[in-house]
Amino acid sequence: MRVVTISATYGARGASVGPAVAERLGLPFVDRAIPETVAGEIGCTLEEALAHDGRAESGIGRILAGAARLPNVAMGGMDVYLPDRAIVPPEEFVEHTAGIIRRTAERDGGVLLGRAAAVVLKDRPDALHVRLDGPRERRLAIAAAETSGAGARTGAPGRGVERMLDDNDRARTAYVKHFYGADPADPRLYHLVIDTTRLPASAAVDLIATAARAA
Repeated sequence: MRVVTISATYGARGASVGPAVAERLGLPFVDRAIPETVAGEIGCTLEEALAHDGRAESGIGRILAGAARLPNVAMGGMDVYLPDRAIVPPEEFVEHTAGIIRRTAERDGGVLLGRAAAVVLKDRPDALHVRLDGPRERRLAIAAAETSGAGARTGAPGRGVERMLDDNDRARTAYVKHFYGADPADPRLYHLVIDTTRLPASAAVDLIATAARAA
């Protein structure tokens, strides 16, 4: 398979597994290049593109997640006011992002991390869709180990790490549900679901590479 999409919850090692899979398969790893290309196509700054990116640490997903916690508001297709963070509406950023994902698949292929790529490319027979996840407590431990500060030194996740994990999970889920009407945790979206809090990253890379070559 020429295309691998990886959806990963916070602390599930997506940022390390993705590039390693790309290297193993001899494919480009497509992550930071997406908002940079979106900015070039729309004619905005990179900061504006990142503010509407599904993988950004802060941005549109945070607003959507906050709205979803309001009473009587359903995630899928919710009608919510989005602050004017740029002249271009958020839907156009998402449309351009999806276009870049499709062009990547049609041209050289690649390993795509996040941004609902499994949903965007759900009909492509040459795409392998992977989900990386694990129990919250183990993801917290991994996130703490990867984060500088007291939590990383003692091995005990601090409140800051917990808040970061929960905020990231909510934001990425809200982004996919709002713009695509899908739940990124739904296993039916993927060919392979891996608990990367139990298996080492190297084992996950082996599994994904083997699946991509065998399919």
